[in-house]
Amino acid sequence: MNIGKQCKEGLFTRNPAAVRLLGLCAALAVTTSLLNGLGMGFCVLTVLLLSNLLLSALGPYLPKQIHTVSAVVVTATLSGIVDLLVQAFFPALAGDLGLYLPLLAVTCVLLNGGGAYAYENSVPASVVEGLFQGLGYTLVLVLVSVLREFLGKGSFGEGILNGGRGVQIFPARFAAGGMVLPVGAFLALACVIAAIQSALNKPHKGKKKKEGVAGK
Repeated sequence: MNIGKQCKEGLFTRNPAAVRLLGLCAALAVTTSLLNGLGMGFCVLTVLLLSNLLLSALGPYLPKQIHTVSAVVVTATLSGIVDLLVQAFFPALAGDLGLYLPLLAVTCVLLNGGGAYAYENSVPASVVEGLFQGLGYTLVLVLVSVLREFLGKGSFGEGILNGGRGVQIFPARFAAGGMVLPVGAFLALACVIAAIQSALNKPHKGKKKKEGVAGK
């Protein structure tokens, strides 16, 4: 288990949404406010962490022929539990997340690759993997949410700060209302992905230049 490597991969080099481009439907649909982004991200993180823990612990006792089916069943069950808990304790958030909360299982099955990592690694390593993959996904959702909310409403922290009203940075009449529409989701997500990809590629460019100078 290499926590540093797993952290770097989950947040940056193998980020589920920004690099592997998985689970983008939720990232595009629910990220209209900081609360929605954090809420969906926390749900995904919880399911990934618990499913990796259970699949890694059960893996040695399950025939390889049913590994994929078992991963789907475990992930779907945990997703259903999280869905019911959110509806029970955070009904407003459940309403905002809408259809994408019941579809949490689909997103998580994609993100954990059908339990491939969990089945091949120890329980601690699998838990850490689920944690950082979930954090990486949550990071993208939060960045997209903040960008869309700021540009589309002129505010920050809606649903969390200032009694749920958020902090108004500039008058809403000057905001680009299209950013809270579907087209705004594509634009915001594209900006976040481009920023992360650019940051990841900078060291490689510097390395290539040094190699070129050394070759001369």
